[in-house]
Amino acid sequence: MQEPREINWIITLLMSIFFGSLGVDRFMMGHIGLGILKLITLGGFGIWWIVDVILIASQYPFCNIRWKI
Repeated sequence: MQEPREINWIITLLMSIFFGSLGVDRFMMGHIGLGILKLITLGGFGIWWIVDVILIASQYPFCNIRWKI
């Protein structure tokens, strides 16, 4: 099993709020494929962007991600 990436929670949350519709938050977390898909659909037409902001704000345990505060 892969060791989890340690990601700064505050930076990721701010990037998700301001640039989440471009997939920047997913790229930061190492989810390149989802980042490209989110970029092409402009944040899933806004819905995916809102869901990701909520998930990151609540420190959701994404696969292979460890939040650093």
